[in-house]
Amino acid sequence: MIPETRGRCDVWHDAAMSTLQLETVEVKAADRVAWITLNRPDALNAWTRQLGEELLAALEEAAGDPDIRVVVLTGAGRAFSSGADLKGGVGLTPEGKPDVLTPLREVYNPLILRVRTFEKPVIAAVNGPAVGIGWSLALAGDLILAAESAYFLLAFANIGLGVDGGASASLVARVGVTRAAEIALLADRISADQAREWGLVNRVVGDDQLIGATEELAGRLASGPPGSYRAIKSVLNEAAYRTFAEQLDREAVLQQERAESTDFAEGVLSFLQKRPPQFTGG
Repeated sequence: MIPETRGRCDVWHDAAMSTLQLETVEVKAADRVAWITLNRPDALNAWTRQLGEELLAALEEAAGDPDIRVVVLTGAGRAFSSGADLKGGVGLTPEGKPDVLTPLREVYNPLILRVRTFEKPVIAAVNGPAVGIGWSLALAGDLILAAESAYFLLAFANIGLGVDGGASASLVARVGVTRAAEIALLADRISADQAREWGLVNRVVGDDQLIGATEELAGRLASGPPGSYRAIKSVLNEAAYRTFAEQLDREAVLQQERAESTDFAEGVLSFLQKRPPQFTGG
């Protein structure tokens, strides 16, 4: 997904990058644009704590680099992100219950909040499926470009969970509570074209045009007035995301409640066994 070299391009100031020692994220800079790529293609860029920590570290590097004016988030391989890595398991609370609250509060929520409050424009270039918290990451950006073959899915209800990653706020901000309820409750796949029709993405382009279209849009923003963009993002956040941090934490608390339920255990087991879940309400 990372573009071919055009103009200034490097693996970002080598000293800083060697200090970061990123393994699950790839970062390149070209023409005042930082391309941050989720880089677990064999796992469809499923989220782990390490991935979240490295994404946040890459964002902080971009924030502190005066040469970077725009950030692009995208995925390596055929997916943007398939969401949380259920196959990798989750940590446990002292009581032996699945612990989703800790990683949400310590890693994932700070990352999503950083994307939403980032002073520079953030473009999500969705090259394939964006699922669960992977979609939440894209929703936290300012502009979303999607490849024709991409699709979007909040699959939380399919495994007995609520939503997280700020999706409750981001969806309502983008499409209103009516669409947000349909998306979250029914947990159906949404094609790129449908997402554009609903106002969930800004543009849909051919799969082989995504890089070029993203480069063009990022270049336009990179040549624009940074101070104006900071001001615009600030007032938009004040208008639409004033309680975003509180909403992230509320989601996390409810997600922990759901993670301790028998329906979540059944949801994960059915996912791993590739069968329909049998929810009992527990």
